[in-house]
Amino acid sequence: MTDIKKWNIKKLILFQGGVETLSYFSFRLAEAFEKLGYEVFIFDLKKDVEDYARLLWFCEAYETAMVTFNFIGISGEKIFEINNGGTFWDHRNILCLNIVVDHPFYYHKPLTNPPLHYIQFCIDRLHISYMKKFFPNISKVSFLPLAGTQVCEDFQPYHKREIDLLFTGNYTEPKKFESYITGSGKEYEDFYRSIITDLLEHTFMPVDKAIEGHIRAELGEVSKDDMKSCMKNMIFIDLYVRFYFRGLIIKTLVDNGIKVHVLGAGWDKLDCIHKENLVNGGSVDSFTCIRQMGNAKISLNIMPWLKDGAHDRIFNTMLSKSVSLSDSSAYIDELFLDRKEIMLYSLERISELPQHVLYLLEYPKLAEEIAEAGYRKAGKYHTWEHRAYELDKYMKSYGVPLLP
Repeated sequence: MTDIKKWNIKKLILFQGGVETLSYFSFRLAEAFEKLGYEVFIFDLKKDVEDYARLLWFCEAYETAMVTFNFIGISGEKIFEINNGGTFWDHRNILCLNIVVDHPFYYHKPLTNPPLHYIQFCIDRLHISYMKKFFPNISKVSFLPLAGTQVCEDFQPYHKREIDLLFTGNYTEPKKFESYITGSGKEYEDFYRSIITDLLEHTFMPVDKAIEGHIRAELGEVSKDDMKSCMKNMIFIDLYVRFYFRGLIIKTLVDNGIKVHVLGAGWDKLDCIHKENLVNGGSVDSFTCIRQMGNAKISLNIMPWLKDGAHDRIFNTMLSKSVSLSDSSAYIDELFLDRKEIMLYSLERISELPQHVLYLLEYPKLAEEIAEAGYRKAGKYHTWEHRAYELDKYMKSYGVPLLP
């Protein structure tokens, strides 16, 4: 049992230099934590040797925590390994808070050997169920949704915004994953395609549940360890389905006469008839994406298969006073009123999506009211400052049970 008297977190470590989006999240949290009175050190992964020397002086046992995303810093990086075994974080008694923004089955390896002082946060409540089932060794797992950033103070008036519909996110052709589907022979290919077909037809179904159901139907009773092994070897199914729908949704819009501005890599590969309706801004950073939301009347969100969570695109859109047009989840249904604070569409009725867009463009006053209501809700509950405050509570109560 951790002695609560030992812990008095005053210093925080966050990371930059890895995935740009996660670095952006870290900077926003760092700003919020500094307002809460923490001393913050941002470790630059591109200057790891230099920053490690500084880190040695910064850290104080039982007074320092690190806040990371997707296991950055705790996934076997050599710079944090200790010669006689273990990691820097364990040897220095540093509390590690890890926000996992993908499904946990992407991270089975680091999950088998988490830090000594460790709290994991999932952005989808169903991911917590997965953790409890397959990684019961990790006792502290909680839900923490992503958040948004407001980058504008003087907003472009809604009627003067130059972009009707914006989508921010990369695209990969589903055929890029075909080698994983076909590479082990016809029997495996048929099995993988049956799971993919099930997910395409039942869009409410979590990927892990679909995989588990098909494995049990094929093999009967399977041990948890064998099931875990199968899960981590089929993450390509998650990626295939994600990008299938991402491509289908944008294709449906542009081929029905809707001009869509896209920011992200890979959109030149989209197979569509009316490429003239696809305005490709290329790959840009997170700040530029959010700035462009402030010039968009509608910002589209396509969930990365979160069935009980939310993506930061929704909150960024709302904090830019743009209408969030999104597929839903159980969590989103709890948070927002459809056609009042958000505009929801269904993955099972994608053909209706162009009409949703045209409706919003035809009634700009209503659209502006939705954007304003979303802005108020996101500003009140869903900024990185709100998430920093939640993390602060976990750090202050580490070592004692949290109230429900």
